[in-house]
Formats: sequence, C-alpha cells, structure tokens
Amino acid sequence: MKIVIWDLDGTLMDTLTDLMNSTNYALSQCGMPTRSYDEVRQFVGNGVHKLIERAVGSNGSPEDVEKCFAAFKQHYMVHCKDTTKPYDGIVNVIRQLHDRGVRQAIVSNKLQGGVTELHEEWFRGIIDVAIGETPDVQRKPAPDMVNKAIVALREKFGIAPDAPVEAVYIGDSDVDLMTARNAGLPCISVLWGFRSKDFLLAHGAKTFAEKPQDIITFIG
Repeated sequence: MKIVIWDLDGTLMDTLTDLMNSTNYALSQCGMPTRSYDEVRQFVGNGVHKLIERAVGSNGSPEDVEKCFAAFKQHYMVHCKDTTKPYDGIVNVIRQLHDRGVRQAIVSNKLQGGVTELHEEWFRGIIDVAIGETPDVQRKPAPDMVNKAIVALREKFGIAPDAPVEAVYIGDSDVDLMTARNAGLPCISVLWGFRSKDFLLAHGAKTFAEKPQDIITFIG
C-alpha cells in the first residue's frame, strides 16, 4: 500500500490570511498591537498556541497568552474558511493519487475542529484520514500524529499491522522536515507554502516540488 501524508497549512491550503485575521482579532481583544502578514507567516508551523505565544511576544504574560488563545479559537472556528482555499492544482493531484489507489491522510498541528471542517469542505472522499491537534497526541514534529494516521489507514483499508507500506510525507516547513525525519519517512518539500527554498535547504530539505503536479512524478 502506498501512503501520502500531507501537511495542511501551506501545503494543501493557503490558510494564512484567515490565521492572520483571527490572530489580530485576538490581539485587538487583548489590547495588544496587531501583526503583519509576513510576521504571522513566520509564526505558524508549531500549532496555534505557539502562534499566539509568538504573536503576543516577550512583553506578554502567560495570562495574556491564554486570554488571546481563547479569543483566537472562538474567532477562528467561525472564520477559518473566509479566504482559505486549496492551492491551485492541488485537488487535481489528490484526485489522481486517489484514483491510483494511493491512500492519503492529513496531519496538522491545527486544532482538530479546524482540520475536520476543512477536510469535510474540500477533501471528503479523496483524503481518507484527517488528524489534527488533540490533547492526547503529541503534535509535530513528534512522529505521533503520523503514526496515528498510518494506523488509521491500515484499519480503514484492512491492512495488517505487519504488512509493508510505502509512505511519504509532504510539507512546506522545517517542522515538516523534522516530523518526516522523526517518523522515518522521506519528505517532499513544497515551494508554494510558507517557507522559502533557501530556508528549507538550510534545514536539510533535499526533494522539492515547485508545483503540485511534480508530486505525481515523485510518487509514480
């Protein structure tokens, strides 16, 4: 069985504007200065709590972070689809892989509620499993989410626990590179996401997709 594990933000979907808007809503509610698009781009990748920690900055207290985090969650669950959409060409690639029998999963540090909503809206029926952040599973770059996704795919398609699988991880960040490494998987780094090629090279990336269709070539 071939498996593709997808990161979500910056890989499958351009989510940055909605993340920025919810971050700035939360900061405004807490009486703090808002952040620019490029600042939020650098803050994402380690989950929304870390995003809020970084957005609040060193002058904020732990109480400020928690207050902003609560405001962010409330706003984002309502507005997570305002401008968010898949990158051009990505749905077609997912469909091609699905039609070839490649099993696919999303693994994201986004809260599970947001992952589920976006999966249902855009990828239902073509991506088989969607794993987001929950209290019981350590988030990326730990391998736990990836392992959970592979187990779920095995169970969904009746693949024995000891049967060999051929899996690859696809992401756009240093966190994704570390996640793939920790899970023992090869990584394809996409260049349309939230990090530059130079940044990814500096963090050990070796295989790059300049456009979504390149992924079909790599996976075969």
